[in-house]
Amino acid sequence: MQTRVTQLLKTKYPIIQGGLAYLAYSDLAAAVSNAGGLGQITAMSLASPEELRAEIRKVKEKTSNPFGVNFAIGQHGRPFENMVKVAIEEEVPVVSMTGGNPAPIFEQLRGHNIKKIVLVAAKRQAVKAEELGADAVMVVGQEGGGHLGRNDTSTLVLIPQVVDAVTIPVIASGGIGDGRGLMAALALGAEGIEMGTRFVATKECIHAHEDYKQKLVQLTENDTVVIKRSLGAPARALKNSWTDQILSLEQNGATYEDLKTYISGEANKKYIYQGIESEGFGWAGQVIGLINDIPSVDELFQRMMVEVKGIQKRWNQIER
Repeated sequence: MQTRVTQLLKTKYPIIQGGLAYLAYSDLAAAVSNAGGLGQITAMSLASPEELRAEIRKVKEKTSNPFGVNFAIGQHGRPFENMVKVAIEEEVPVVSMTGGNPAPIFEQLRGHNIKKIVLVAAKRQAVKAEELGADAVMVVGQEGGGHLGRNDTSTLVLIPQVVDAVTIPVIASGGIGDGRGLMAALALGAEGIEMGTRFVATKECIHAHEDYKQKLVQLTENDTVVIKRSLGAPARALKNSWTDQILSLEQNGATYEDLKTYISGEANKKYIYQGIESEGFGWAGQVIGLINDIPSVDELFQRMMVEVKGIQKRWNQIER
């Protein structure tokens, strides 16, 4: 599958693995890259620049294919400049940015041959990213897992809006988990897809607790909720007793100080690492309604390509 995204990233398929806080490390990133997509490491979930350097080198040992490093710049509240410096020193092929103003990272990357991708959730953000010098934008609709845009705009509506507004390649995200989603994204004008939740439910996402993975298989799209809306930072997670408490606090006018323990990275890790639902939460998109198993990444990609070919065949029949 050749698109401007595969040409830009030098990948076989126009499929990108999301940043996945606390889960996107070398095993998963290398598996995605080896299968023909673009795997990513989550930089700001690591404790130090040297930990990031070690993780990058692990990926290089496991794959010779391109990979990326994701910077969740607005969600961790700590400096990222030294982490970006490591990505530059290690000659990472791709850097993606989510959750904040990417301009400082763009400035650091100036003069280096590193592709820059920005995750956005609105047309105006996409236009701004292109003006700053992004090589591509990933556009997430309200179906997605984790942090979303403030407007409840679906992927189906948002992707064509952004495609019409920018000249750089658009990568669709939110509600995509199979070959049908990939082809739908291409039909909307996107030239690639990003998947997050679907990659959690794979064998190579070794840091995710088995209970978390099984919930992604067993539950439906109706079992996700949007938390943190009252803070202006809406994010979609699996519905459980912990998110019920968060929503109750929000409905009663809780401040950030009231909520910070409940929405912390520690609470997130309590569930995704240990499976303790009563003490934490896990991010998940509505795509869980389409997840029925936990394959290897390579198995997932091969299945998607079979679906793609089937759709292409149907489209050819329609044309005739």
